[in-house]
This record gives sequence, C-alpha cells and structure tokens, in this order.
Amino acid sequence: MRIVARPERPLAGLTVLAVEDSRYSSEALRLLCMRSGARMRRADCLRSANRHLLSYRPDVAIIDLGLPDGDGTELIRYLARATPRLPVIIGLSGDPGSREEVIAAGADGFLSKPLENLAIFQQAILSVLPANMRRWSPIAVPNDLIMPDAASLREDLAHVADIISGITDTSRIAYIARFLEGIARSAHDEALEAAATALVEDHRADRAVATDLARISGMVQDRLTRTAGH
Repeated sequence: MRIVARPERPLAGLTVLAVEDSRYSSEALRLLCMRSGARMRRADCLRSANRHLLSYRPDVAIIDLGLPDGDGTELIRYLARATPRLPVIIGLSGDPGSREEVIAAGADGFLSKPLENLAIFQQAILSVLPANMRRWSPIAVPNDLIMPDAASLREDLAHVADIISGITDTSRIAYIARFLEGIARSAHDEALEAAATALVEDHRADRAVATDLARISGMVQDRLTRTAGH
C-alpha cells in the first residue's frame, strides 16, 4: 500500500534512526517523528547504532556528536562515504557552533538542541530529502513546540549524577560536559548550561576541574530534588 503524506504528516513512510544517548532529547525526537508521520528507532551509542545498521537501512540518520563510546562525527563520516549511502544524514548537537564540523564530516544538515520546534525539524529533513522520496507538496508546516515530560529529564540528570559520583580520572570529562550542555539547553536551564561550558573550558585549558565537577554535582542533585515526583 502506498503511503501518502498529508500536510500535517509530511514525513509519512520514512524511517529515522536516532543515535542519541539523552533520554530527554530522544523523547523529543520520538514526538517530533510521530507528529510528522515518520517511524523512529533509537540507538544510545555508536556500538548500538552499528548493530542497527547491520540489520536495516533507515531513510534518515540523526546522529548526536557527544556519545558515550565516541564522537558522532566519526559515524557521520563513515555513513557519508558508505555505498549505498543513506538518503539523509543529519548531525545533532547542543553546540550550534558544531554545524561546520558536521557538514565537513559529510552530513546533509544539522539540528541544534533544544529539539522542540516541529517546523524546524520537518524542514531540516525535507530540505535535503532526495526528490524521488518526497511525498509532499510545498506547504506551510506547523510551528508547534514539542516538550517531552519531566521523567526523561530526570533520567538524564540521574545519569550525570552517577557518572560524576564514580569518576576516578579526567577521561570522561569531555563526555560529561557535552552531555550536560545538551540537556541544559534542551531544558532551557541557563545556569546549568553555563556550568557545563565552564567545565569544557577548564578541561580544554588543562586546568583543574574538581571545583567545576563539585558545583555541577550540587546543581544536578538540586534539580533532581526539585523534580522528584513529577
């Protein structure tokens, strides 16, 4: 049966692989895909993404740059050179400045967190979708905002708290900072985002980060307490 895209579901019939470790961002992507008519599968790390790609070929891959087992740009670079190539490869980051890095790696487009605007999401895919895959007519897409529930945000905060409590060296600092920047931007938490940015800057400058980690740990615990029961 041929799937016909309607104005309110312009991505009907497309399959999306979301490579994203944040539960909050993954839930936002799921809601955006659902509203747009696309089907989504999720991989939370590079290893899981590779397992998915061995068994099926999505139409669209949306790949976060900061993953627990490596840099998402490496997967973008690999998929961009693969034959046959996926129809659409899009990079995702909480740092808008990563756009050039993503495009240079071979991505077709870039999405910046927070992921909440339906029109921006749909246009990011439709604008790079091959002509033979488009099942839509040029229309004004809705400018609705999508907000995941607080439970997924709590999962992300708890994940950060667990990593910080068990940290024994600086090997995971870059991952913690990137992950935290993403969820802080998604939650519009400017104070937490600023703390994550300070951690990034101190780590890059090879300065001590113990104070940064202690401050972030306290902020995360405070937010976990405030969102308890939500």
